[in-house]
Amino acid sequence: MSLNPPFRADHVGSFLRPAYLLQAREQKAKGEITAAQLREVEDRAITEIVKFQADVGLQSITDGEFRRTYFHIDFLEQLGGVKTDIPVTIRKPDGTEELAPPVIRVIDKVRHAKNIQLADFQYLQAQVKALGLPGLMPKVTIPSPTMLHFRGGRAGISKEAYPELDPVFYDDVAQAYADELQSLADAGCTYVQMDDTNMAYLCDEKMREAARQRGDDPNELPHRYASFINKVVDKKPKGMTLAMHLCRGNFKSTHAAAGNYEPVAEALLSEMRLDAFFLEYDDDRSGDFRPLRYLSKGKTVVLGLVTTKFGQLESKDDLKRRIDEAAKYAPLEQLCLSPQCGFSSTVHGNNIAVEDQRKKLALVVETAREVWGSV
Repeated sequence: MSLNPPFRADHVGSFLRPAYLLQAREQKAKGEITAAQLREVEDRAITEIVKFQADVGLQSITDGEFRRTYFHIDFLEQLGGVKTDIPVTIRKPDGTEELAPPVIRVIDKVRHAKNIQLADFQYLQAQVKALGLPGLMPKVTIPSPTMLHFRGGRAGISKEAYPELDPVFYDDVAQAYADELQSLADAGCTYVQMDDTNMAYLCDEKMREAARQRGDDPNELPHRYASFINKVVDKKPKGMTLAMHLCRGNFKSTHAAAGNYEPVAEALLSEMRLDAFFLEYDDDRSGDFRPLRYLSKGKTVVLGLVTTKFGQLESKDDLKRRIDEAAKYAPLEQLCLSPQCGFSSTVHGNNIAVEDQRKKLALVVETAREVWGSV
């Protein structure tokens, strides 16, 4: 059993919401129950999902993101100076649904107006401790700070508040994140994961073109974001593991981006001073493992080889073969295994059964134990 995250068998964080929690959310939206009553229901669901993770053999324990509607909006809108709109669901010609990117605007100086995740972490921490099992570690997931820039670029950031972006805007955001991380560290949190769609989107030519259209250079952005993230890393509390998950879209089992990691690999794996990177590698959309050659010593890549989008269970032999392929480009001791994303990045959840969710995680744990000798 490892004592330091990321663990050989890890996961991204979100889980399918139980029906009674979804019902309570609807009741709250209709004004039939109070926010306090909803939180009591969330508490019950989180207690259950904490035990579920421990039972399946995971060491990294999240609250399932059960208090959130969207993985990013619920956090970002609580930063001072940030305004967000609810994402819009679009039905495509083939009948599938896609979540249109939310509008995220910086309307004033960005600041840490309050502790955002503290109370949620404290409840999670208490539930993990209540199990009385060794080696379990509560993990907090938050959206990446790059989301405050990529969605709207320069046009999405107030020119009154920030006549120039560099360095003041990036410094302010980094300080806001540092204050949040410090509040968590003071409560005992040692493992935080930042969820980032933007570095993954910069692997997709359509997304790269969209960046060009709003005046950004998609070849320069990964390096700018590496510098941006490093401002946060430089301020992170001592002893905290700070990881990043690159997400290509995960709304109701759909995706938003594709493309090999090559356009961002050097900036991501060599320049960013993060401790770990969760990379989606569940299908051909992600390309081969050659970009892993940029991985610096002391950093870890968590291979997201098990899909959360569909219930069909992967072959353990295939997973081992793919881990061997990845190990040609990065040392095996710097690799771990996980599902490619969460099971429910939004409250809606992926099109997968609860029992399949369990089987997928059990497969990750079993495979990791056989490959590395531990989880």
